[in-house]
Amino acid sequence: MTSTHDTLVRAAGCVLWRRPAGSALEICLVHRPKYDDWSHPKGKLKRGEDPLAGALREVAEETGYTARPGNELTTVHYLAAGRPKQVRYWAAEATAGRFAPNDEVDRILWLPPSAARDRLTQPRDRDLLDELPGALPAH
Repeated sequence: MTSTHDTLVRAAGCVLWRRPAGSALEICLVHRPKYDDWSHPKGKLKRGEDPLAGALREVAEETGYTARPGNELTTVHYLAAGRPKQVRYWAAEATAGRFAPNDEVDRILWLPPSAARDRLTQPRDRDLLDELPGALPAH
């Protein structure tokens, strides 16, 4: 019999945001053709990988952007393919980069929070977006 720790899928990601000069807040969503869904950038951690480092790596791999991490958001738990999955999230500001389609993500969108909320596929991702305003630095 395996323990939950052996079967737990550990992942991390970010609610990626930016404020273009003179513009309102924008949220980055990724489209994964494998699932045909819109979500925040995230992915499985490598063995022994620090969750924050993994979150920033996944953001870079999926969006092409580097990010400055901010406050940690709620950790999300759900079943994926029958296995328990735990995803730790951080609010992170996009600092530089450019998107190029890849095997995992074919499109990204930068949207105002209300439009991003409507576009997100999973309700749990909407909850993270609702948490973001309290995690943003004052400007």
